[in-house]
Amino acid sequence: MPAAKADPVKGESIYTNGDATRNIPACVACHGAAGNSAIATNPKLAGQHEAYLYKQLMNFKGPDRNNAIMTTIAKALTDDEMKNIAAYLDAQVAKPGAAKNKDTVEAGKKIYRGGIAEKNVPACASCHGPNGAGIPAQFARLGGQHQEYTLAQLTSFRAGTRKNSVQMTTIAKRLSDDEMQAVSDYIAGLK
Repeated sequence: MPAAKADPVKGESIYTNGDATRNIPACVACHGAAGNSAIATNPKLAGQHEAYLYKQLMNFKGPDRNNAIMTTIAKALTDDEMKNIAAYLDAQVAKPGAAKNKDTVEAGKKIYRGGIAEKNVPACASCHGPNGAGIPAQFARLGGQHQEYTLAQLTSFRAGTRKNSVQMTTIAKRLSDDEMQAVSDYIAGLK
């Protein structure tokens, strides 16, 4: 019997209302209406690839992504609920972001588009696309993501506290704090 197709309507209900009977909070409180978080430390999830979102929720259940809040929530969700939430968020439209530091945006653009050859850092665009759209299931959509969130994830990869991408861990270890800051800011302005 084939697996049931994800239901974005059910996903929206859990995302917006949570499930008080099971102590599952509404996702909207941290990730914003339709996945457009206004909190810079929480990711914008609107328009993120369905398969990628599902994978991240699964990673929160295991040892690959350890976050006290998200691990607890992910463990409470059923497989179908995670798929439904992911389907709902994939169908939402992401609000654009903006780079904040005009002094480093060119450095960030150079790293994003061309990498840093002398450090063996590939172009971010080679996996995440020229406009940050990503590749479903494999690489996140980054365009318009909060600078603070992106910087925190790069830092977590470098420190080894986020363990769900060997590629990103390797790359992040080769970046300086200033390079991470610059590329995170550039990503925030991608459309």
